[in-house]
Amino acid sequence: MQRSRRILEIGTLGGYSTIWLARALPSDGRLVTLELESLHAEVARKNIDRAGLGELVDVRIGPAATSLQDLIDEDTEPFDFIFIDADKEGYPKYLELSLQLSRQGTVIVADNVVRDGEVADSTSSDERVKGVRTFLEMAAAHDRIEGTAIQTVGSKGYDGFALLVITR
Repeated sequence: MQRSRRILEIGTLGGYSTIWLARALPSDGRLVTLELESLHAEVARKNIDRAGLGELVDVRIGPAATSLQDLIDEDTEPFDFIFIDADKEGYPKYLELSLQLSRQGTVIVADNVVRDGEVADSTSSDERVKGVRTFLEMAAAHDRIEGTAIQTVGSKGYDGFALLVITR
């Protein structure tokens, strides 16, 4: 979509998305992926290495907000593409911190933002739904972001993703 050289992924799990994202990188590209659980990170590293992509991927273990702040403190070069697919309660904080790791033109994709339509239910008490709703409200109100949410339908029901572009 934009020939990303630098990708940030928030939420690694087994590395499935990491592998697909890393395959899109040029040979001098870099992907940083953040995973809370060390067991998941270990499984992901094995899968990434098996896919022959270990040299392109940096797996960081710990709470995503802490890892994002570490990247900011390290004065990390901005990312071209950011994929958010972690704990939904954390999405607002991840957006706030991701903006500090972005530049004009950075694309942010956040997964699982429809949640079987529950996000549209303002009476939902589900903390995951509240986190996603706050994330979407923050994105809509932010003067540096343009974007949309897109619903998907499949065998698991319906969900969707947010597609955001940093405009300045």
